[in-house]
Amino acid sequence: MSTCCSGDIRDWLALVALPGVGCSLVHRLLKEFGSPAAVLSAGRTVEQVQGIGPQLSAFFSSKRRIEQSLAWADQECDRACALDVHLLAFSDPRYPELLRTIHDPPALLYLRGNLDCLDKASVALVGARAATSYGKRVSFTLAGQLAGAGLVVTSGLALGIDGSAHAGCLEAGGLTTAVLGCGVDVVYPRSHADLYEKVLEKGLLVSEYPLATRPDGFRFPARNRIISGLSRGIIVVEAARHSGSLITASLALNQGREVFAVPGRVDSVKSEGTHYLLQQGAILVQSVDDVVRELAFGGLEISPGPVLTSGRAPDNLSEKEELLMSLIDVYPIDIDDLRVKSKLQPGTLQNLVLQLELKGLIRQLPGQQYERIS
Repeated sequence: MSTCCSGDIRDWLALVALPGVGCSLVHRLLKEFGSPAAVLSAGRTVEQVQGIGPQLSAFFSSKRRIEQSLAWADQECDRACALDVHLLAFSDPRYPELLRTIHDPPALLYLRGNLDCLDKASVALVGARAATSYGKRVSFTLAGQLAGAGLVVTSGLALGIDGSAHAGCLEAGGLTTAVLGCGVDVVYPRSHADLYEKVLEKGLLVSEYPLATRPDGFRFPARNRIISGLSRGIIVVEAARHSGSLITASLALNQGREVFAVPGRVDSVKSEGTHYLLQQGAILVQSVDDVVRELAFGGLEISPGPVLTSGRAPDNLSEKEELLMSLIDVYPIDIDDLRVKSKLQPGTLQNLVLQLELKGLIRQLPGQQYERIS
């Protein structure tokens, strides 16, 4: 038997490792027999539990299969110990209370990093992987403001909005939780290797999947229920009409969480999902104040300020610079469209956009596109 885990954790691991035993069935078995150890020794009496068919009954009746599962649990305990991964069972009093109340809560959590993240109020921030520069900027800024309010920012470490949320929170010196659709020792996506390490250093990595589990697509919808389950509310920054972010928002509603949405351009497919949520009654987010006020986090020091408005241009701009600032929004515009709309000569236009860049009012993006800096 491994010395890295308690006997209770070993039994939990062995139980969830049995083929065909998902979270719902685990909870039904525990309700009937009281503990993982009792379930593992129940034999064919497990047949009285709904969802146990002949094949599963045979597993529980096979001493060899139970011993194999316990042997795997010992190995998993050793692997977790070597990686400084903490295993938290549903029966543990430290199990997050909000997560405990959802439908189908994870039977076992793999935790790597700062466990203090579980003890603080959290807000989830999610959205499109293929996000616009506007969406990523809003996510980064809003996450930093939430961190300033003393909130943990929870997301999924995905490309786009998720990654920007984690980065913005960490930049502000806050705590962030990344819920993974793979093992906590697996870096996914690979391009987020540096961000993964930063979250590991200052935040928390969470998964319900065994170590070394690959990021198969079917795992991510299940992962989403944990993101919303750990949080007081969920903010959707950008999302298509049919997307994983809207699944997460639906889960949040079913869990009794507040759902917030950030508006975007009416002609952007990336905003169709957030606008749909707003039509369905989601709370519109213009600043961190909207979130903190709605969730009634009293006594928290916040960093107020608008997130989405582009703001007034400085008063010391020339007439032509003011013209360009009126044409450049938080959504990118390319140089050809600027030339047509401004009716400026190419040389004059290039000089003006350079001056605006040097003044920190706009930035250039790939493909000679420009956007306003909020």
